[in-house]
Amino acid sequence: MSGKNIILFVLLLFIPVSLAAHFLEWGDLIVFITAGLAILPLAAWMGTATEEIAVVVGPTLGGLLNATFGNATELIIALVALNAGLVDVVKASITGSIIGNLLLVMGLSMLLGGLRYKEQTFQPIVARVNAASMNLAVIAILLPTAMNFSSLGIPAKTLQNLSLAVAVVLILVYGLTLLFSMKTHAYLYDIGVAEIEAEGLPHEKPNVLLWSGVLLVCTLLVAIESELLVGALEVATSQLGLTALFTGVILVPIVGNAAEHATAVTVAMKDKMDLSVSVAVGSSMQIALFVAPVLVIAGRIIGQPMDLDFNPFELVAVAVSVLIANSISSDGRSNWLEGTLLLATYTVLGFAFYFFPVP
Repeated sequence: MSGKNIILFVLLLFIPVSLAAHFLEWGDLIVFITAGLAILPLAAWMGTATEEIAVVVGPTLGGLLNATFGNATELIIALVALNAGLVDVVKASITGSIIGNLLLVMGLSMLLGGLRYKEQTFQPIVARVNAASMNLAVIAILLPTAMNFSSLGIPAKTLQNLSLAVAVVLILVYGLTLLFSMKTHAYLYDIGVAEIEAEGLPHEKPNVLLWSGVLLVCTLLVAIESELLVGALEVATSQLGLTALFTGVILVPIVGNAAEHATAVTVAMKDKMDLSVSVAVGSSMQIALFVAPVLVIAGRIIGQPMDLDFNPFELVAVAVSVLIANSISSDGRSNWLEGTLLLATYTVLGFAFYFFPVP
């Protein structure tokens, strides 16, 4: 058994610990920490189950499955928070997931991969397509924010209706990106697919029924742990001296994305930068073009108004992240210094969110 799997099995112990902390009232801070730790292995097993099922169902359905469940953990946590009325935390987690994947994950991948290999390469064409999609995401959250900022007394309903219309467009674009990557221009992504196959997946056909059960159980447990995490979030973060904005932007995305972070860094250190960049940027695209729109639509359905009017400071953070990530990845080459620049940007933004005053 690998060291990674041993760690995951140990972290599973936090599931009963978090439940005990909740029911025995050990305090919100302990519940928050243990629930966050419990989500880490569950997210990893959800990713593994999705990959195993994808091996059997084929590349097209497998790609769709990965695209749908790729950020399932973040989506579940956000839906629970949205249902609890923590709209600002949900928006912050969207911002945090985008900048975390573009800066923290890609930065760590380029730094650690670059320390082992002098220069690494990946598909520049795919990088440019991803860059265009992320630019669209910036525009999508810029317009509602700009409308609210420039028009005094604009009704909240108007912003919600605009956000709903934008959400529909983003989901359609996301569907078209899947069509592009899996059908019409699948050859551009062949390297990433080959690298995934070379990652050591079992040669025998996985048991679909078994892994479907694992996916179902992990999804239910993530939902339960997310309830505990969100329920304790406000009190726990105040005890830690953190704001809801910092928690949503930094802590929650790290918990939800930990499994993907580990995957991207691990394959980068094996000189598979195509796959690493695909994981990091692809996850950001999925958050911006799928998860955020789904949350807007879900908010309308469950009666918790959710729009794309972000804090202007969050908008600046996303725009800066997309700008530097696009400029660094545009040439299809990376080294340790570029990774350091991405990490430095993430650190500066982290400090800024930490010191951002609470209104």
